[in-house]
Amino acid sequence: MEDSIRMTVSSVCTDMSGRNKYAYVTFSDKDRYAEGVIPDCRITKNRGFSDEELAALKFYMKSNLDQLKKIAAQINVFEALKK
Repeated sequence: MEDSIRMTVSSVCTDMSGRNKYAYVTFSDKDRYAEGVIPDCRITKNRGFSDEELAALKFYMKSNLDQLKKIAAQINVFEALKK
């Protein structure tokens, strides 16, 4: 993988039942895009990443799950919209 991959983390989302919480983690560079979901650590969308690279992204999410959850929990959507 290239060193210039950008990662973004969404705020915490809740399903319609209100019981299951999750967040999206996206990885992108100039030409490629992948979207994953935590805490499942699975890739839901891919454009351009190889199977080997996707495995590395899933491993990254699993290895850093606690930190990614903390990042998602700290995001305040309403504050972000003010900027």
